Amino acid sequence: MSLADRFHLALPLIQAPMAGVSTPLLAAEVSEAGGLGSIGVGATDAAGARMMIEEVRARTARAFNVNLFVHGPAFPDDAREAAWLAALSPLFAEFDATPPAHLRTIYQSFADDPDMLAMLLEVAPPVVSFHFGLPPADMLSALRGRGIYLMATATSLAEARAIEAAGLHAVVAQGFEAGGHRGVFDPSAPDDSLGTMVLTRLLARQASLPVIAAGGIMDGAGIAAALDLGAAAAQLGTAFVACPESAADEGYRRALTGPGACHTAMTSLISGRPARALANRFTALADRLAHLPPPDYPIAYDAGKALHAAAKATGEFGFGAQWAGQGAPLCRSMPAADLVRTLKEEWQRARS
Repeated sequence: MSLADRFHLALPLIQAPMAGVSTPLLAAEVSEAGGLGSIGVGATDAAGARMMIEEVRARTARAFNVNLFVHGPAFPDDAREAAWLAALSPLFAEFDATPPAHLRTIYQSFADDPDMLAMLLEVAPPVVSFHFGLPPADMLSALRGRGIYLMATATSLAEARAIEAAGLHAVVAQGFEAGGHRGVFDPSAPDDSLGTMVLTRLLARQASLPVIAAGGIMDGAGIAAALDLGAAAAQLGTAFVACPESAADEGYRRALTGPGACHTAMTSLISGRPARALANRFTALADRLAHLPPPDYPIAYDAGKALHAAAKATGEFGFGAQWAGQGAPLCRSMPAADLVRTLKEEWQRARS
């Protein structure tokens, strides 16, 4: 049974989870319109995730996806973190603010979160997906035992084969064009930076799991092209950022229609892991901070969020985590349900 048939989708579309941007309302609207809506709960705890899942279920009876971060352990380094804060200090001063005295590990990996697992086993969302890696085999076995459909992000054939060997049901092929964090299992390892087209075709031919193409896809023609390459579905994230149901702030929305949308950059400065963002004041720090390695993810993100908050308080949005893929200039602002219907019409025309 295909993924679309299993979840009664009107078109083979998954709205990307986008932790911090995707809301329960956005996910529910996408699911109600015939796609697979998603929420990202990697930035909250089990209680917060439960509330988000309950809100989605209150808004739709259709299937949806819950995404979790499975990053490796962060290793605090006082000297490295102090140097990072010192380098950012002049920017905080620009907004009459001081950097945090200490940086925290602000996100817990699902691999180390038994409370999150217990909650998921209790509420059993239809789909659970993983980013940055895979949880231990016993956690996967428990989730499978509850009848949950499991997916994980791969940026390479090796990662896809690991996902396959772990017994998951589908793989999200994240091309280098994609917005947000690269799903690489090991950010210190070489990254071949495969594009969505090549990666999707490679996994469709050499891996046995259904492939969900992700990265740079913004319209129905892109969905059709991904399916022509062997994908079972396409995952779109940036396309939904401008929807009124997303949590994107006014600066993020303005930036999507500005010149930075044509010049996205892969950066580790904001969070400590590589992620593609709209070109803004934070990404422009690349040369200035090139001599300093950022703290480990998500420790560096504590500094990035603090700087953004200080700047935003004065009306400056250029230090936000404005994640977006290379297709950002094709973004359209409309309600999520209208966008899903538009994507379906475009996909059907492309197939005819």
